[in-house]
Amino acid sequence: MGDWFQFGSEKIRRVVVAMSGGVDSSVVAALAAASGAETIGITLQLYDHGAAVGRAGSCCAGRDIADARAVADRLGIAHYVFDYESAFRESVIDRFADDYIAGRTPIPCVRCNQSVKFTDLFQVARDLGADCLATGHYVRRVVGARGPELHRAHDPARDQSYFLFATTRDQLDFLRFPLGGLPKDRVREIAAEHGLGVAGKPDSQDICFVPDGDYAGLVRKLRPEAAAPGEIVDMAGRVLGAHRGITGFTVGQRRGIEIGGAPEPLYVVRIDAAERRLVVGPRRALAVRAARLSEVNWLGEAIDGPLLVKVRSLAKPVPARFDGETVSFDAPEYGVAPGQAAVLYDGDRMLGGGWIEETVAAELELA
Repeated sequence: MGDWFQFGSEKIRRVVVAMSGGVDSSVVAALAAASGAETIGITLQLYDHGAAVGRAGSCCAGRDIADARAVADRLGIAHYVFDYESAFRESVIDRFADDYIAGRTPIPCVRCNQSVKFTDLFQVARDLGADCLATGHYVRRVVGARGPELHRAHDPARDQSYFLFATTRDQLDFLRFPLGGLPKDRVREIAAEHGLGVAGKPDSQDICFVPDGDYAGLVRKLRPEAAAPGEIVDMAGRVLGAHRGITGFTVGQRRGIEIGGAPEPLYVVRIDAAERRLVVGPRRALAVRAARLSEVNWLGEAIDGPLLVKVRSLAKPVPARFDGETVSFDAPEYGVAPGQAAVLYDGDRMLGGGWIEETVAAELELA
């Protein structure tokens, strides 16, 4: 296992591992320690962990911090916990609530990587004199002719490259992802081989800072003004009914639209947050032919030609073109909404991506 942390001919001497308390980051710590490198585990406490103590599937709080500490003790490595609750609330939780009440579909995991994990944690690692920061993300770092590249994991069901589209080239120089070529079963086997108590621990689920999975409830607590009722209208603006607050809805949602007598199922097509209005329509109205992006980040070289795009983490990449601002899909795409990310690929290589600001509907007959 001694070559896990090689970069060219340079041996990594000191590794900081981001330890969330789960099996993935714990195995990364085990591999780093087994490589002979001095290994330091860092856990960031990101939110009030009281509600998450004892809850399977959370991370960065309560029991998970204790699990990370126990793994570090087992491996005989140093372990430190840093309180980043205030920074996490401001850059991730508050942003999540604001996006939700603006009618967007937020992806807090990307914001977390952009801010606390790949900014603050980087600084901690550098302050500790580390040669690299290793994480448990399922993604591959491949050194190409022009330097490090980010590639999808070998296991497409585990690939997390979508959440890392905002990674910068300087960050990628410093990052290592030892699990990108491994299946999850093998990761758990390695944990068991090292006698780690987290070997059978369930994977984290949903959003870490929502203990009960009730996203709308959290937004109502943080932004009570968003609970105001409003109209449900069809695409021509005709009032069909009423809702109890836009925080309970995202684009593409069918559940919760209680309209009697509709000839076919209705879905949220658009959210007019300023007017507290839901615009609904048939599924074919969700078809999108293009999306305008903001905050575009290029990790690879721009491609003037066909590429692949993912608009959801678990979606298959689809053919598209990108002109630097707008993604144009070769065929109408569903499940595209403002607030999500569009991530660009050349085969397995992740080139970058951006935040979806607005979409262009396809002709209804094409859906």
